[in-house]
Amino acid sequence: MTLTPTRASDVRVRRLTNTLYGYAFLDDFILLYPVYALLFSDAGLSVWQISSLFAVWSVTGVLLEVPSGVWADSVSRRLLLWAGPLLTGAGFVLWVAVPSYGAFAVGFLLWGAGGALGSGALEALVYDELSRLGAAGRYARVMGRARAAGMVAVMAAMGLAGPVLAWGGHTAVGAASVLVCVLTAVVALRFPEHRAGGAGRRGSGIGVLRGGLAEVRADRSVRGALLLVPAVSAVWGALDEYTPLLVRGTGVADGTVPYLLLLIWAGATAGSLLAGEGERLGGVGLAAVLGGAGLALGVGAAAGTPVGLVLVAVAFGGFQAATVLADARLQRRIGDAGRATLTSVAGLATELTTVATFGAYALIASGHAHSTAFTVLALPYLATALLLLFTATAGRRL
Repeated sequence: MTLTPTRASDVRVRRLTNTLYGYAFLDDFILLYPVYALLFSDAGLSVWQISSLFAVWSVTGVLLEVPSGVWADSVSRRLLLWAGPLLTGAGFVLWVAVPSYGAFAVGFLLWGAGGALGSGALEALVYDELSRLGAAGRYARVMGRARAAGMVAVMAAMGLAGPVLAWGGHTAVGAASVLVCVLTAVVALRFPEHRAGGAGRRGSGIGVLRGGLAEVRADRSVRGALLLVPAVSAVWGALDEYTPLLVRGTGVADGTVPYLLLLIWAGATAGSLLAGEGERLGGVGLAAVLGGAGLALGVGAAAGTPVGLVLVAVAFGGFQAATVLADARLQRRIGDAGRATLTSVAGLATELTTVATFGAYALIASGHAHSTAFTVLALPYLATALLLLFTATAGRRL
């Protein structure tokens, strides 16, 4: 049977999106996720030591974020998506084999390197392939569903972590996590990648970087879209690492922590699925989402009870939707040649803001409850919402 061009294009879009959803699911289906903060705490690490580990993770991303984006625009993006999970898996091997501060730090170095390889490369590959197939308008919806697949994976890992931990301890949880990393790398090989004539291979890496930065300097709307990404995603991305401690602070038993985390990530999953619909929101609508999410986070965390976690879940849903929409704005406004590079520049800004958030969290939580730290760190979202509202009502393009 001969497929019409439209039908053939739909088949290729379906292959791309199915591969993306599988990759996104496996990339987050890590049983160590819901328990590693507790592992660090139970190993005797202080809040400052735990925060320093998160900082090591983020600093690694800071150092490698832009070089990896330039590399993705210069060579194969699919290659980087294959290598990243393997580095992460190697880090998890260290965590369970030699549980100590040093091993945790090296593991985060490897995880940070693996994450940097995929950051920018995935968004650029997906957007360019959709654009090639005439489906660039589906990007926010597709990426929203991919993020939702990742959230479902997180929730599945949360549900399985407790029983697997009870059955085989940290060794079993770590072995399962390493196996999933290997499977993620295998799925990455199924991504299509068509850059005619080696579009991303012209010139040196420095030339690619200079071209991307020139685009940022020349277009105010690109600058605004780039800065919106860290403003939306950095703080809640850092708070994510402390959610097990926030939940524990409500007075529940450790065995209940993974199950209550499911509630928070159910909210984030809903936000991902609604992101495609949110593309119709203008600056005022996005400001309302961020402002409402910030208020929900502050009130829910301040309650210090399991019931308050419902509002935290609502907040994470709003932040997740806004994160997808901010990425979609950026992809629409940058050129194909430096797409991974500028996406990585936005990722670099996000990582720097995340490192600052880890420091702020440690400073607050050292003398106060984790709920207080969450409440204080909801304030940046209210400020961002006010700035978006001002920009939208002033008629400026962000």
